Amino acid sequence: MDFELRTIPGCPNSAPALKLFREVLDSEGRGAEPLTVREVASENEAQELRFHGSPSFIAEGRDLFPAESAPALSCRLYSAGHGVAGLPAIESLRTAIRSRDSRI
Repeated sequence: MDFELRTIPGCPNSAPALKLFREVLDSEGRGAEPLTVREVASENEAQELRFHGSPSFIAEGRDLFPAESAPALSCRLYSAGHGVAGLPAIESLRTAIRSRDSRI
């Protein structure tokens, strides 16, 4: 399976998101599978990719956290216990990857 982390230029969550993604992939036995980082730099590109903000976690071209919002070149927030955060919880990302596996 191919994995991709999509970010925007200057995103403060890019490095922590990459670390989190690698950590979860390693713990799931997928550390050797391709993980690329793609910087989304324009509104047109955001529209084409159906990009819902930075950082976005992608597996086989599909967002692991589907969103209802319109695609945009923006920051992204994830539900986190009693509020929101710039990254998903580690268990949420793990569950999303496992769920994606079961759909293939």
